[in-house]
Amino acid sequence: MPRAESKASAVWHGDLMHGNGSISLKSGVIQNQPVSWTARTERGDNVSQTSPEELIAAAYASCFCMGLSNGLGGNGTPADELRVNATAIFDVGGGGVKVASIHLDLEGKVPGVSAEDFDRFAQEAKTGCPVGAALKGNVDLSVDAKLVS
Repeated sequence: MPRAESKASAVWHGDLMHGNGSISLKSGVIQNQPVSWTARTERGDNVSQTSPEELIAAAYASCFCMGLSNGLGGNGTPADELRVNATAIFDVGGGGVKVASIHLDLEGKVPGVSAEDFDRFAQEAKTGCPVGAALKGNVDLSVDAKLVS
């Protein structure tokens, strides 16, 4: 299988605390999206800006869904729907700054699978997907899986 390249760019102006920047993805789905230190540390209602942590949460949630979908399909129990909400925690403290954890809340409609098997597949996908594997050992990863009808 050929290697796939994903490309993004960033621009920054000024110092960390008062400066600002933007990110763009080569695919064009995000262009000149504003980023700032405030967006990282004071999320609140500041929905017009993103942060690296929000982007990592989105990347992990989508990769996790793909990995889980693959595991369930290989089991002969493909998902009708998987919904994941990812919460990334960015810690600013005495130990420096870091992405401390990402928690996934998963709901899945998966005919023919037990709640126990669904949870097992979810736990396997947690670090089985490429983004989860990249984060493993650096970020505390957790998943709460709920099977819905």
